[in-house]
Order: sequence, then structure tokens, then C-alpha cells
Amino acid sequence: MKIVIFGANGQTGKLLTQQALAAGHTVTAVTRHPETFPLRHANLQVLRGDVFDLGAVEQAVAGQEAVLSTLGVPFSRQPITVYSQGAAHIVRAMHHAGVRRLVCVSSSATEPHVDPQGGFIFERIIQPAIIRTIGRTTYEDMRRMETLVMNSHLEWTIVRPSGLFETPAVTDYQVAETYIRSRFTARADLAACLLQQLTTEQYLHKIVAVGTFAVQPNLLKLIMKEAFQPAKS
Repeated sequence: MKIVIFGANGQTGKLLTQQALAAGHTVTAVTRHPETFPLRHANLQVLRGDVFDLGAVEQAVAGQEAVLSTLGVPFSRQPITVYSQGAAHIVRAMHHAGVRRLVCVSSSATEPHVDPQGGFIFERIIQPAIIRTIGRTTYEDMRRMETLVMNSHLEWTIVRPSGLFETPAVTDYQVAETYIRSRFTARADLAACLLQQLTTEQYLHKIVAVGTFAVQPNLLKLIMKEAFQPAKS
């Protein structure tokens, strides 16, 4: 399948690109900084582009069979629009090009659920603090993105991971519609889940939650890493 990946130079985007190429797909990886993109492959095209530039998005989407978005930016107290504006341009470009399949990454924090197994400190202190302070503008824009995608009239799937962390390989991850009782998602598992949506209609026009259970990261280190990660796209 011919696919285009937005946010390809991010941590999840690079894993997704690797897995897509390994699965035999022809990939267009869109990034603002193609000179720093580390992957090379006969079936890979690295394209300079910014999701705020509609013309660049239309160029990337033209001729594709599916679009995958792993757009992401670090937490900020300043207004964030990359998710919603990026989705608006992607949806517009897909309609213009006649491309129907869209799979994009959001977050479980856009619709938090109380999980008694999460523990008092996580449920009552850590999670609310992140959602209401450093993550507030991020999750507000993700919600705008989700609404736009759900109203797009495309063949969409929204994938919601929880706290993202690194593993050496894909694990025996689990998925469920809308919500899964998990605090963590390995980036490799998230990438695999995104790619899997191209070969199934199980979650067409639905939100799918993905969780990792085989490995668990250190919660404090994870929060610090995610809160202060540099932006890449």
C-alpha cells in the first residue's frame, strides 16, 4: 500500500516508518527537516513539508492510498494548534486527492477514565495535574482534532495511547474500543497498532485504545521525559 506519514521524524513516526517498510508498504515520510531523517530505503521517499502549509500537505497526500498521522509536540502552556490545524489540512488534502483512509494518534487523556487500579496518587494527583496544567493546551487541541476527524466523512480511526515509553520491540499489546485499562503504551506497540488499522475495518469510524502490559516503565522518569522532550516533525 502507498502510505504517507505525517510527524514521521518524531519518536513514534520513525518506528512507524520502519515497521511500514518492513511490511512491504511504499512510504512517504513528511518532515520539516528531511536532512535529519535517519532512515533510507528503496520504498521510502522523505519529503520536506509542514502541516501548517496546505500546499505541502496536498503534495504529500496526492497519489497515496492511506494517511497516517503521528503529529506531536512537547507540552506547553502556550496555545497549541498543530493537531487541529494539521488535521484540517490533512482532511482537506485527502478530499481533494480522493484518499479515504485516515489513521491518527490522539491520547487517552482527551477523555480520562477513573481507574481504581491506577492508585490514589496517579488518579487523584499526577494525572489531573498534567491534564490541567502542562498538558492542558495539548489535550484541548487534540480534542479539536478528534472532532474534526470524526466529522470528516473519511474512513477514519483515532488511536489513543496512554503514557508513551520505549521498548526494544513490539510486545503483546492489547486494544479495545474507546478505552482500555492501561496507564502505558510502548511506542513500538502504538506504531504496530496504527499500521494494523490499514488491514482491518474493525475500528473503522471508531476510537481504539492501545495499552502495553508486558513491560512497565518508571512513572516519574516517564513524566519528566515526556514533559520536556524536544519537538520533532
